Amino acid sequence: MHVGIGLGSNLGKRTEELAAARSWLRSLDPGARFSGIYETEAVDCLPGTPAFLTQAAEIRWSGALLGLLDLLQAYERSRGRKSVRGRNQPRALDLDLLYADGKEVRTERLRLPHPRLGLRRFVMEPLAEICPERRIPGLAGAVGETAGWLRSKGGKSCRRIG
Repeated sequence: MHVGIGLGSNLGKRTEELAAARSWLRSLDPGARFSGIYETEAVDCLPGTPAFLTQAAEIRWSGALLGLLDLLQAYERSRGRKSVRGRNQPRALDLDLLYADGKEVRTERLRLPHPRLGLRRFVMEPLAEICPERRIPGLAGAVGETAGWLRSKGGKSCRRIG
């Protein structure tokens, strides 16, 4: 199945964190696809929180989704992320499962599609680079259409830098 993953970093050497995460994701799927890198103001974070670098990835995955979640979380911890943390705290690396084909998952540990996916310009714009025609449950239109709608609304700065 095709699985979307959001990558983000707002502490330390942000570009290097994203590069390391891309390499690691390629170890899971050598054909992984990645968007460009975007810089965005922190959303729903405390004032003064550093800007994020964000990126979207799509990989092919044939295993259990909770197994993939476990791998992503273990990789985040290997990069210094604390297991217990407050919501929307600054972090060197954040990896979020965004969708898995047309599946809808509602468990205590995992919700797919990501519950705020269609509201986050910093997720949808990078995602639109790699799969603009993809339909995701819960979105009114395709990924590219949703990204365009969010862009037209303005809001927090989100610009492609690489």
